[in-house]
Amino acid sequence: MKRLMAAGALLAALPAAVSAGDAPRCAVERPADGDLAAHAARSFPMLDTAGVDALLACLGDPDPAVRDGFAFALWSEGLRGKHLPPALMRHADGRLQAMLAAPDDSAGFAKPFAALALSEVARADRVEPFLTEAELHGLAEAGAAYLRGVADYRGFTAGEGWRHGVAHGADLLLQLALNPRLAQADADLLLGAVAAQVAPDASPYYVHGEPGRLARPVLFLARRADIDDAAWAAWFRALHPDGSPRWANAYDGDAGLSAVHNSRAFAQAIHIAASGAQDPQIRRLAPLAADLLKALP
Repeated sequence: MKRLMAAGALLAALPAAVSAGDAPRCAVERPADGDLAAHAARSFPMLDTAGVDALLACLGDPDPAVRDGFAFALWSEGLRGKHLPPALMRHADGRLQAMLAAPDDSAGFAKPFAALALSEVARADRVEPFLTEAELHGLAEAGAAYLRGVADYRGFTAGEGWRHGVAHGADLLLQLALNPRLAQADADLLLGAVAAQVAPDASPYYVHGEPGRLARPVLFLARRADIDDAAWAAWFRALHPDGSPRWANAYDGDAGLSAVHNSRAFAQAIHIAASGAQDPQIRRLAPLAADLLKALP
């Protein structure tokens, strides 16, 4: 009874769920002192599935102070402080994956922030494993599918804040790439998703740090012994210009210019990081990135 009463009180302090059968809604009351770390330590141990769902609903809020400054920040504090039990993290994993798989909405906030929230779930499993092998594989599949499918390239918009779908998807893949339990097949999924967003046909000029964020999971996947030099060479060759019109006439319009710009930024991010790495597995990417730079028109 005490736990039920505490959970009810928590839903008044966190985002509140509406009546049974309705989708959760975000109704935020922030801690008066603004201390999210302390608030997470107090409130997360009392959360139930409805409370988790209601907090995650705030990830699509149009107000960046709610979405980013409160909901995601509190979620990160709660998981990094290890205040949420595995059962609820597993529940959140399913809820957030469903958000990633939902149809795109015009506002475009929910899916990128669901990916970012999932990166915290992936991090928590990396630090103290709680997902089964099948669940970890499912998370890798969902993260790769999301990043590959991003078509909303809005980064930061004045008055609206961040969407940043490519970067947030890459952040999820980074946490997966760091996980020693990740299977080789899953690593291949992640690499395919990154490759799809290095210089996609529809992308604008990346100006919000996307190439550097895409580079990070690649650099950490390079530490794996099960991806050999030949596989890495083939992966980088696939990023080289092909015979498509945008590459053949790269300096005749934005399609080609953005492809050159985005590919160069990605290759430079890899080359700089790999050249200075202590790990020889990561350093082997430096000449491959240099070859990509030389291949660009």
